[in-house]
Amino acid sequence: MPETPATPTARPTPTAPAPLSTEDAKLVVLARGARGRVAAVEGAAVRDQDGRTYAAASVALPSLTLTALQLAVASAVAAGASRLEAAVVVTEASTLDGAGHAAVRDLAVDAPIHVAAPDGTVLGTVTQ
Repeated sequence: MPETPATPTARPTPTAPAPLSTEDAKLVVLARGARGRVAAVEGAAVRDQDGRTYAAASVALPSLTLTALQLAVASAVAAGASRLEAAVVVTEASTLDGAGHAAVRDLAVDAPIHVAAPDGTVLGTVTQ
């Protein structure tokens, strides 16, 4: 039986916030909207290599749990994305979840992942 990879548990800490590009600021708006529509714990948005955006909220079902960032990345991949340019997660946490971080890094080792508070204030950026 193949071995299942362990779920990443490291929570990368964002560096100090820097001004966002206009395109990255749009991701914050999309992530906040995804979170707010369903009153989810987190919202996320990603932009792919073609400039297409995908937004998602966290999912917590008895049989399935996904972070918002995992679902946004999965949506991008399902639509044919092969690379991500940037990602945003809106959360009440001060760190980025390890599973969402790993999902983004599967498609881009250098894409910035901006972490924002529910009010849209960018708390920092993870670049590694």
